[in-house]
Amino acid sequence: MENEYVIRAMGKDDIEEVYQIELLSFSTPWSKDSLYYELEQNLFAKYVVVEYKGRVIGYCGLWVIMDDAQITNIAVHPEYRGKKIGEALLQFSLQLSKELGAKRLSLEVRVSNHIAQALYKKLGFETGGVRKNYYTDNLEDAIVMWVNIDD
Repeated sequence: MENEYVIRAMGKDDIEEVYQIELLSFSTPWSKDSLYYELEQNLFAKYVVVEYKGRVIGYCGLWVIMDDAQITNIAVHPEYRGKKIGEALLQFSLQLSKELGAKRLSLEVRVSNHIAQALYKKLGFETGGVRKNYYTDNLEDAIVMWVNIDD
C-alpha cells in the first residue's frame, strides 16, 4: 500500500472527505467552516492530505509561525489505521515544517491516547508539559510534545 498513496497539498475539494475523517476521529471535530477558514484565510496554515485510489484517507494541519510549527490536527480514516499512514504523514509534516523554516514542531495529545504518543516518541518527540483540562468535551489533560527539527 505504501507505494499506492500520495501525500499532497489539501484543496477546498478535499474538505468534505477531511470533515468526515474529523467526525470519525474526534469527539469535538472541527467544523467545515473552520477547515475552509484554515485553507482560505489563515496565512500560517498548511494542510496536506493522504490520497489512496482517489480517496482522502488522512490529513494533517500545520501552523508555521517564524521558526515554530504546530500540528493542529492529524488523523487517518479508521479503515486505514495501523498501516503506517499516520507515520508517513507525520514524517512528511516534519519535512514540510523544516522546509518552511521551522526549527521546532509541537502538538497536543490526549493523555489517554497512548497509540499516538508512541508514534510521536518514535519520531523523536519529547514531552514538554501538560495543559490541564485542555479538551472541552471531557476536560481531559493534553500532553504537549515537541521535537527539534533543525538538526
